[in-house]
Amino acid sequence: MTAPGPNINGEVPTVLVRDDEGRDLLCFLEQLIPLDDKDYALLTPVDTPVSLFRLSEGNDPELIETIASSEPILSVADVVLQEHDLTLVRSAVTLTVNGELDEPDPEELEDEETDDDSETYELLVSFMVQEQEYGLYIPLDPFFVVARMTDGQAKLVEGEEFDQVQPRIEVELEDREL
Repeated sequence: MTAPGPNINGEVPTVLVRDDEGRDLLCFLEQLIPLDDKDYALLTPVDTPVSLFRLSEGNDPELIETIASSEPILSVADVVLQEHDLTLVRSAVTLTVNGELDEPDPEELEDEETDDDSETYELLVSFMVQEQEYGLYIPLDPFFVVARMTDGQAKLVEGEEFDQVQPRIEVELEDREL
């Protein structure tokens, strides 16, 4: 099967992917990759993915990898984003932001001196919670999600299955580029 790409109307198909906790993430279908009689989908979120970092003066931002969707920090982030007409969505796989975001100026990004973390992220908003500063950052690298397609439904590929298929998907994508 080949890449779906835009349809006749120029629209890229969308797929709703679900994780084990029942959370959904609406994604664009970028590629379909058949492996072992299963179809795997390479997806990109429709809304803008964001990452939460703990900020402290003099130190690099610290990525918070797991956070409960009921965490008070996210409630404060909700309020701050609403001031910018944005909405924080507690999606499958990642937090996302819904709303109109300003596109980063590529020249501005090239001119900035960057650390390892700031090379791959751009600060969207920062805020304080109980005397601790946090920031929501937008990844500058493409954010891909892998799902297994079964009867038109997308199931998030996680854990061991992801570890097994991810290198094979990368090889398949490299072969397609040649």
